[in-house]
Parts: sequence; structure tokens; C-alpha cells
Amino acid sequence: MTSPTLSPTRTWSAVLFDLDGTIIDSATDITGSLAYMFAEMGLPVPSDESLRAYVGPPLLDSLRMTAGFSDAEAREALNVYRAHYGKHLLSSPVFPGVAGVLERLHAAGIPIALATSKPETMARKVLDHAGLSRYFTVITGASADEERSTKADVVAEALHRLTAQGVDTAHSVMVGDRGYDTLGALANGVPTILVEWGYGSPAEAGDAMAVVHSADQLRSLLLG
Repeated sequence: MTSPTLSPTRTWSAVLFDLDGTIIDSATDITGSLAYMFAEMGLPVPSDESLRAYVGPPLLDSLRMTAGFSDAEAREALNVYRAHYGKHLLSSPVFPGVAGVLERLHAAGIPIALATSKPETMARKVLDHAGLSRYFTVITGASADEERSTKADVVAEALHRLTAQGVDTAHSVMVGDRGYDTLGALANGVPTILVEWGYGSPAEAGDAMAVVHSADQLRSLLLG
């Protein structure tokens, strides 16, 4: 990703984080479970590069639009995927330096929310396993029935939960790695900082407020 000019450091009232590709390096585990899913569905397994395109957006939508599944096929495939991925859920490592950024934000008294398209129950397990849950004011993900799965809906719910806890969300910022994060946040009036260590491409950076290449740069932009 090529970076837009970094905006001057400002005081944020809340910081929202994506999970996959932003906090945890989950691509290998996700694509492995996707490969298993395609094989179990009796279909050719796409290339690794093609499978990586599924990492980030709501999977049910990707199965319909990218894989061409019907609604029923997509639901069946999603269940196969989740059953397999659930066995590997906790093996994805945290990206270097990210835990330190979360710790510093928490110590500075800045509320942090998770806003991920991963199912909320899975997301909570990942953060619990990594010892990161204690830094988050709210943990928001997709609902089990996929009714809340788009990034715009997840961000809206995260902001709602923050507000319900008395958090000022007027000057919130989203941290993610894909254009889906940017668009979902913008739909809620929230600017986005994209991280280069994730799974996005340069074409996805255009609407971001800034792009950072390291955890240190992210910390500086969030905390000064």
C-alpha cells in the first residue's frame, strides 16, 4: 500500500480495531479452512492468492459473490468452514507491536472497541486467548445469524455499545487493513487508518485517512 499523507496527530475519543489482518495474522488458518471447505463441497480448491481475497469481507457474502454459491450452498459452506476453522481458531499469532499499542491506548484512558466481521463469539475467544480482551471497552463482531455482518453494521453496533457505556464517540477512528474497513467506517462518519502489515492492496488505500507501515507509526498517530 502506498500511504496518503499522514494527518496531524489529534486526540481521539475512541479507537475501533479490525481483527484479522490488523491485530492477528490469521490468513494461513483462514485459507486452510477455506481450502478444506471447497474440497468438502466437492469443488476445485482455488489458488492461495484467490483464497486470501476471502480474508476480511463477510464470508457469507464472499461465498455468494466470489464463489458463486446459492444462498443455501453458501450457508452449508459457511457451516463446514466454521466447524474446521474453530479447531484452529487460537493458533493465529498477534502481529508484532500491536499488543503494545493496545496497552498504551488503554493506559492513556482511550476507549478501544473491536469491530470485526468475524463472528463475535470467535473474536472474543481469540482476544481472550491472546490476553488482549482486558484492553477493550466493547468487543463487537458479526452476529451468529449473520444479520449483522457488514463492516458498516458492525461499526455502527460498536459505536452504539460505546455510547451506551458513556463513551464520547464524536472523534472516533477505525484501524483496519482492507478497503472494507474504510468504507464501513466512513458509512458511520469515522475516518480510517490502514495498516500495511495486513491483507489489503494499494488500490484499497485511497479513502483512508492514513496508511502506516509499523506498530510504532500507528502508536505515534494515535497517541502522539
